[in-house]
Amino acid sequence: RSQKGVIRGLHFQNPPFAQAKLIRVISGSILDVVVDLRKDSKTYGKHYKLILTSENKQQFFIPEGFAHGFLSLENNTIILYKCSEYYHKESEDALLWNDELLNINWEVDHPIITEKDRNAKKFRIFDSPF
Repeated sequence: RSQKGVIRGLHFQNPPFAQAKLIRVISGSILDVVVDLRKDSKTYGKHYKLILTSENKQQFFIPEGFAHGFLSLENNTIILYKCSEYYHKESEDALLWNDELLNINWEVDHPIITEKDRNAKKFRIFDSPF
């Protein structure tokens, strides 16, 4: 469960435990955000965002090589993840949610951020393994 104003991310797992994800909201709503981490992609470092809600029933497929984050738009939001790989603690990684190079407008003035996400790495020092 996530409360209104909570931002999580931008999370990913490094190879060989990289994950593709299928995201769906089963209660509430989120602003879902991905960042392309594939070095050879013409959209490397660019982000894409969309609204997922329990009412619109949309799903969002995120391939390996993307960082993922979200802003909860309602209290008690529940997100369902289907992942292509199991969680592997030693492979988890994150980019700073408000990194100036990524330039993501999260559309919230006073987000709630975990300490772990506040201490994620900056994109300029990130050496992508993808």
